[in-house]
Parts: sequence; structure tokens; C-alpha cells
Amino acid sequence: MMRRRNLIGGLLAAPALAAPAVSGTVARAATGGRVTTGLEALIATGYRTLRGQRVGVITNPTGVLRDLRHEVDVMAADDRIDLVAVFGPEHGFRGTAQAGGSEGFFIDPKTRLPVYDTFEKTGDELAEIFRTAQVDTVLFDIQDVGPRFYTYVWTMFDSMVACAKAGKRVVVLDRPNPITARQPLGPVLDPAFATLIGREAIPLVHAMTVGELARLFNAEFLPKHAGHAVELDVVGMRGWRRDLSWEETGLPWVPPSPNMPTVDTAYVYPGTCLFSGTNISQGRGTTRPFEIVGAPYIDHRWAEALNDLRLPGVRCREAYFQPTFSLYQGKSCGGIQLYVEDRRRLDAVRLGIAVLATAKSLYPDGFAWSDVGTPGSPKYWIDNLTGSTWVRTALDAGKSIDEVINGWQTDLDRFRPVREKYLMYR
Repeated sequence: MMRRRNLIGGLLAAPALAAPAVSGTVARAATGGRVTTGLEALIATGYRTLRGQRVGVITNPTGVLRDLRHEVDVMAADDRIDLVAVFGPEHGFRGTAQAGGSEGFFIDPKTRLPVYDTFEKTGDELAEIFRTAQVDTVLFDIQDVGPRFYTYVWTMFDSMVACAKAGKRVVVLDRPNPITARQPLGPVLDPAFATLIGREAIPLVHAMTVGELARLFNAEFLPKHAGHAVELDVVGMRGWRRDLSWEETGLPWVPPSPNMPTVDTAYVYPGTCLFSGTNISQGRGTTRPFEIVGAPYIDHRWAEALNDLRLPGVRCREAYFQPTFSLYQGKSCGGIQLYVEDRRRLDAVRLGIAVLATAKSLYPDGFAWSDVGTPGSPKYWIDNLTGSTWVRTALDAGKSIDEVINGWQTDLDRFRPVREKYLMYR
């Protein structure tokens, strides 16, 4: 495993602060089409970086080895590591909870380890959980899928802040981002709209691995949130390149959340999850969530209009469905099913804006933004998803798809060189 010390500094949108040295491993060129994850690299060293440490791990069903054994089962049975606790994110350690839920505290019946619920826990509360668990080091190992509003990267961020406050160390075990070969895309978050689906100013598609994000978070944002950076080690992958498809990695796909069944779901998710901010079903309660979207007021015209746009890399099928749960449960919906034809050409953010714009234009009496505010004080969830009011107000004003996309380019251009400083895989 190659290791180096990195002096990282600079801020995205704040006064310059001195940044600490952070160690991390870097990838070698791919050989034989097999990728070694950070977890596998860690085990290959005999857990060297964790010796003498009481360890807790933030993970979920994706924390597996190539043979599908889960890391908690493997570590709990290995005398070379002192694993004392597990921490569950959204959907839970075992992945049984739906969106916006978790599994609470329990004792894992297989390993007898305590499993703590970290979902929606931040700051001092999360720091106290780590103290209660009596850990010295917190491992993070969860498969990300690439968009800013996937909550796992912010669980990592919140845990880094909490560990900095509690004097704990963080080790991130890197995994491929299935859509990370793409350049950063989409609007950059205005911190005024910070929530668990986006704490700080990164774009909707960040095009980074969790290890790279951890390095960026530590240098750019931790001093602001915790007063100083956390002691961070990133165990990198070997054999991974940014141009590899998921299938070329040789790794198994384990659904990172209940509604992320396939790799193609991950590719369209940055666009179709935007419907969480509308009264259109994202397909939760179907066999193809985020690939199937629709509402009772939608008909055949939507698929026709979208296919007429000739969006690169994707085609639409007119589809009808009845969700078994979530929005429009048991009601007949018209809509579309998205078919990814060319992942390299697909721009999921453009897709999302196009699908929003056509739905709003074709169904002005049906389409509505989801208002999560109070009577007389509207608050639109789409603004939290996109990171500002721009997308909603631009579409309401009748701006074209290109005009909407052009509206965030300045912020995106400002982010790109910041991202470059923390990339581990070239």
C-alpha cells in the first residue's frame, strides 16, 4: 500500500485557514480488471493502522468483501482488530428501514456487538455516542452512489465533526463511486440551505469517492464546524481508475439503500430524486424506483415530449404503475420508465431538469412543488435538493433547460479546482 503525507489547505468560500497534514493511500494502475477496496487493503495489512485502537465502524449492508462476507462479521471474529461497536446510518446497519428512517439501538444477534443509531445525530450528541461506545477510532465504510443528497456522505461529515470534538480518530475505507468518472455536475449548495442532504458547498454530482470527499471535508469545512480538522486516514483502493464501469471493477453490487437496486438506478438518481421535491412519485413502491416516475395526472404526452428532446444516453418508455407504498400508494399513475443506453453520455442533472421542465409545462394544473413549510410561510424541499432557490424560480419563470443549467456554471467552475486538490485516483 502506497502512503503519503499531504499538506492540504484553502477554502471554497471562506477565509484561508491553516490545514493539517492528512495521510492517505493512492491507487495504482488497474491490472486484470479487479479493484481492491479500502476494506480489503486494510485487511491485507493485518489492520496495521488500527493496532492498539478500540474501533467502531459506520457501515451498512454494502460493507462487504468480494465474497459477500460482511466486514462486521469478519472483524468481530479476527483477533488482530478490537471491534467494539457498530454505528448505523439512514436505513440502518442492516438496511431494513425506508427513506428517512433508521433501526434504533440494538445488540447485533450474530456478533453481540452494540449497534448505535447515528441517523440525524450531529455535533455534541453524536460525539457523546462515540464516547459512550468507548471507541478510539471510527471507521467509515459505506458504498456511495455519487449525488450530494445521498445522506451517507453527510453522516461521514457529521461523524468527522463529532470525532474532532471528542478527540477521536477517523479512518475512511474507500470504495468506487459508480458515476465518479463524470466531471462535477449541477448546482453547488448554498450553505443557507444546509440539511442532512447537503451540509456544505459541493455540487449536486461531486464526482469524488468517499475517501476523496473526506479529505476535502477535513481541509475545507472541518475548521469551520469543529474549530480544527480531525485526525484522518484514508485507506485507498488499488486497481481503480475513474473510467472503469462498475462491472469492470469485479465488485458485487449490494443495494446501498432499499430503493437503489441497480447500477443504472444510481446513474439516473441525481436527476430523478429531484422529484422528491414535487408531487410526482419517484417510483418508491415499484420494482424500479427512480427509474420509474409518474403521477395520476400524467399521460402519454410526457414520454413523447422527453424522447423528442433526444437527451443523450437515455430513452423513455410510457409507463403505468401503482406504488405499493409511499406517494400515491395504491393509485394508478401515468409516467415514464427511463432506460440508460449509454452511461458515458448520460448527464443525469440535465435529465432531471428536462423531466421537471416538461412535466411542469405539460401539466400546469397538476404539477406542484412540495411545500414543507407552514401556512403562510412556504418552504420548498426542491430548494434543499438543488441547493438554492435557482432551479425552482427559474423553472417557474419559464426559463429553458439550458438557461437553468447556465445559471450555476460560475459556482461549478469555482468548485472544480478545489476538487482537484483532493483527488486520489488519476
